Order: sequence, then C-alpha cells, then structure tokens
Amino acid sequence: MTQNYHSKTNDKIIGPASGSPRDNRAQTPPSAVVDFVSHSITQTQRCGSQLAQHLVPGVIILLEGDLGAGKTTFTKGIASGMGVEGYVNSPTFTLVNEYEGRLPIYHLDCYRLESGQEALDFGIEEYLDAGGVTIIEWPERISEILPPDFIRVSLSYLTDTKRSLRLEPVGSKYIALMQEFKKSAFGSTL
Repeated sequence: MTQNYHSKTNDKIIGPASGSPRDNRAQTPPSAVVDFVSHSITQTQRCGSQLAQHLVPGVIILLEGDLGAGKTTFTKGIASGMGVEGYVNSPTFTLVNEYEGRLPIYHLDCYRLESGQEALDFGIEEYLDAGGVTIIEWPERISEILPPDFIRVSLSYLTDTKRSLRLEPVGSKYIALMQEFKKSAFGSTL
C-alpha cells in the first residue's frame, strides 16, 4: 500500500492531520469510536494487544497524551499482540525502534523533532510505506506531513493506575477495522 507524504518544500502538501476546520473528511461514526477507562497497566496493554489482532499492513497509529499517560504501555500491548518477543521501550533518543512480529512494527517518538520537515529528513516515509504497523508518539510535532488516514489513540492520566483511552479512526480507511475491534474487545459496536 503506497501512501503520500508531504513537505512544505515539495508540491504535495496535504494539510494538518488534526481535524482542523480545513479538514474535509467525513465524520467518524460513533460506532467506530472506543472510549473507556483502563484501571491498570495490564488493562492498557490488553487493549493494545486486542487492537493488534485487527491490524493489517500499512496501519498508522498516532498516540497522543502527556508524559506518563501510557503511550509506550499501549505500544507494548500492540507488540505483544503482534507476537513481538523481547523488550519494548520508547525510542525517545533513537527516534525509531523496529520490532519483528506478525507484521513489522515501527515505533517512532517525535518528541525531539521540531517539524514535519525534520521527520522527512530522517526518512519517515520509509517507515510509513514499509508495509508494517507504524506507531507514532507525539504526532502533533509533525502533523503537517501526516497522511490523511490513521487511528488516533488519545491517552489521559486519571490516577496513578487509571488512564482514559479514546481510539478513533480518522478517515474512512480504518472505520471497519475499529468497529471489528470494538465488537471483539467489548462485545458491541454501539
């Protein structure tokens, strides 16, 4: 699956991926959005592991949340659900960690980047086009070059053990996938 990624220095600007007023994508149906409270690290990882069962080549997952919200914990769950063995950690200083599982996983941490151009300079397109699952922490740092379709996972700190999670497909590409995940994980698509 080929995606298009864009920089301000070439002719392919797509605009922000954040749902701004300039965003003309169709509204995500409520049946495709998952909102819940995780009561433990184990539950957060289990959610990631359940989602992993539905992931296909080319999926892009954007993880949003403050430091300590559970982004890497959620990623550990995805990796576990994809059959990754070994230690999974945040690539804060390396920018990218790669893991081999049912599909390759490319875990990017954009916290230290100043712009989408910096992401293009280090070769983000190679990961987005590689046919694996790309997970991006701190996507707001590179929003101007993100593709139009992705799964947004927003995590919020509630207490030492509780986190609020919201999983939302952005763009029509992932709506059916999220509805299937919601049904398998929670028994309902309502």
